[in-house]
Amino acid sequence: MTEKNKNAATDQDEEQEVKNVHNSEYLVDIQHERLSFFTPAGEVKALNDVSLYVRPGEVLGIVGESGSGKSVTAYSIMGLTAYPGRLIGGDIWFNGHHINDMTENEMRKIRGNEVSIIFQDPMTSLNPVYTIGNQIREVILLHTNKSKKEANDRARELLTLVGINEPDKRLKQYPHELSGGMRQRVMIAIALACEPKLLIADEPTTALDVTIQAQILELIMDLKERLGMAVILITHDLGVVAGTCDRIAVMYAGKVVESGPTDDIFYHPAHEYTKGLLQSIPNLKEQEHKRLVPIEGQPVDMLNPPAGCPFAPRCRSCMKICLGRMPEYTHLTDSHYSACWLLDKKEFDRQGEEKA
Repeated sequence: MTEKNKNAATDQDEEQEVKNVHNSEYLVDIQHERLSFFTPAGEVKALNDVSLYVRPGEVLGIVGESGSGKSVTAYSIMGLTAYPGRLIGGDIWFNGHHINDMTENEMRKIRGNEVSIIFQDPMTSLNPVYTIGNQIREVILLHTNKSKKEANDRARELLTLVGINEPDKRLKQYPHELSGGMRQRVMIAIALACEPKLLIADEPTTALDVTIQAQILELIMDLKERLGMAVILITHDLGVVAGTCDRIAVMYAGKVVESGPTDDIFYHPAHEYTKGLLQSIPNLKEQEHKRLVPIEGQPVDMLNPPAGCPFAPRCRSCMKICLGRMPEYTHLTDSHYSACWLLDKKEFDRQGEEKA
């Protein structure tokens, strides 16, 4: 082997070593994830350099409008990327597992056991031809060594845990015989069957009325405290995450445009998209009646994403550089950061001088 080849091999080994570095204090550690769907129309770049983390016992809210990549990011942790989607870059770590390197059989051992998910619509997620009891027992028997009787006792215990009355009766019923709120509670019971370390809640309150929404969110937070698990709460509604999450990641067009503690996001938003989301929801504490300010324009075409900031075409403060280059993250505090050229004072001043 020549000296040049040796150096190239050494550089490659070092690159691989850096690539596989995982921060052990994080339960979930996603680094520079890129994921695309290869369709007949072309490559849909669903995730473009997404990095985020979740500590054990922490509640992370992922917010953004439809198509921003919230669910795709969460599903990739469980290896549930639907065809024709494919992970094309970055690293995903969960509970010490390097998800990139795991086979489907290996993933099945941690799904439902170490990480579980509550899907958005319980009516389409539950099997209509099996009783509630059958569906809960199936998960318990698949991931544990319990007998059928022990699994049935555990199923009854889980229904009681999620606040469903008459559990023995409910175990014999079918999904269509339950209300929307009760079906969602059954989904939560199934997700908690093996006491996972991480619970992913994919817009768990979207199909429910306001009263039931509050009950479901309160239930998830109560179970989180009792079981000590971490939660990823996916939603398009900032009001939902306000009183439940420790941190928030704001996504737009397959990128995390801002991330930080909940109070920082609400009281000191840094990205123009985050500010737009906050201005578009009503504030009941305001003394004066104010009109809601919508975010004008249309979401980005993910087949042809812009070279610069994806929010630039809809941003009222857009500068020339925003259209051509994606900004680096600016750290406002140790835990609050945002990708926006307006935060780069040097660049902001230069753009102002050019306009003058």
